Amino acid sequence: MTENGKIARLVAELLHELGEDTRREGLDKTPERVEKALRYFTSGYAQDVKEVLNDAMFVEDYDEMVIVKDIDFSSLCEHHLLPFIGRCHVAYMPNRKIVGLSKIPRLVEMYSRRLQIQERLTTQIANTLNEALQPRGVAVVVEAVHLCMMMRGVEKQNSKAITSAMLGSFRDRPETRAEFMELIKSSRGLEI
Repeated sequence: MTENGKIARLVAELLHELGEDTRREGLDKTPERVEKALRYFTSGYAQDVKEVLNDAMFVEDYDEMVIVKDIDFSSLCEHHLLPFIGRCHVAYMPNRKIVGLSKIPRLVEMYSRRLQIQERLTTQIANTLNEALQPRGVAVVVEAVHLCMMMRGVEKQNSKAITSAMLGSFRDRPETRAEFMELIKSSRGLEI
């Protein structure tokens, strides 16, 4: 069993309660696999912002919008422990401080690797960048499909949730917000 094996033992007990035999061939390793998967899906709890941003903030005179869009992510809904999967678009307006571009997807990854709701994920990303960079503005848009809506409850296969967090100039200046929204609407971009 992985780590201390306690999660695997609980999964085996859960499977037994559901009427399964965890000794049968298809399930004999499932409790350990589920424990390993859950530890990976929640690995964001073991990270912190300083570790993720890793001193990748620099003083620079650039003052136009910086966007990293189409950041794929997956997370677990804290209400049903089912996945939600989507894309995140992040922008900020620097105020003499920029961050290495790869750090933005790493920040999305850190927060998505926790039990989440989409609304919190969106604001955590925006607030963290706002605090770390103190920019003139931050914008985050998250679009995702939720398996809890597709597989149970309302069972709507084609619904997508979209959340946004707009801070600073993205909230105060409609033209800045409109520019960001127009830029993230365009096609997925370069195929290399």
